[in-house]
Amino acid sequence: MVQRYIFPETTEACLKELGKYSGEARILAGGTDLILAIQRGDCNPIVLLDITRIAELEGIVEEGGEVRIGARVTHAACASSALIQKSGACLAEACATVGSPQIRHIATLVGNMVNAQPAADGAIALVALGARARIISAQRVWADLVENLYAGIGHSRVDSSREVVAYLSFPSAKDGEGSAFLRISPRNAMGLPVLNGAAWVSLREQSIADIRIVLGPVSDRPFRAQRTEAVVKGARCDNTELLEEAASVASEEANPRDSLLRGSAEYRRDLIRTLVKRLLETAIARARGDSIPLAGSISL
Repeated sequence: MVQRYIFPETTEACLKELGKYSGEARILAGGTDLILAIQRGDCNPIVLLDITRIAELEGIVEEGGEVRIGARVTHAACASSALIQKSGACLAEACATVGSPQIRHIATLVGNMVNAQPAADGAIALVALGARARIISAQRVWADLVENLYAGIGHSRVDSSREVVAYLSFPSAKDGEGSAFLRISPRNAMGLPVLNGAAWVSLREQSIADIRIVLGPVSDRPFRAQRTEAVVKGARCDNTELLEEAASVASEEANPRDSLLRGSAEYRRDLIRTLVKRLLETAIARARGDSIPLAGSISL
């Protein structure tokens, strides 16, 4: 049972409190996942550390060739950020699809990542952008790719009873780069995704020099479709037949399971073809400089 609710005002003070309670405290920002976990009995902290007064964990800034997103930043702030829309369109699209407007104005992107769900919209986009997390504990400061921070469904390598995520970062967009996010769900809001995915591409002389394709929920974490990436990498960006082939490879490579809520594995494999083809078409168009309005969601 929670016995204390504390508002630390600096990261240092937060880490001090975490150390004092030896794994029995938890960091809270939006709390949209954590409070439900406590109510279900999945998590039983005696202390909650509310970080919403820690100024250094706020803000979206561009610095040193990267975009940085503080741990206090909400999905709504990400979705409306001109900086994120410019450098990481897929992330703006993903954050705009999370929950309802009320949830988006409370829930944080970092919390979405630490909750470690394989269909987390924001996390799917972060992996596609090659994002990293900067993490601080009493013993060390370290950073790793977001895609490396998953230890299974609902299990993060970030220990929120002992560590603080200071910020997330991804490289600022360069000419010839573009990204896209798409979510397929029964309705536009407050529904589990049947599938979601993000793609990031870098073009050089009308060829795909680099690419990342990420899908969910088709694994126990955001799934990098690396076989599909290998098919597309080096090809001309206007090769429509190759995009069709890539979509088919992605359908074979992914491993969706039968689900009463999301549909059969066979049905979802068919949807993957459509999802991946649209992601690639949109990301490539944006990389070529076309103005494609932010979208992000398809309702069945």
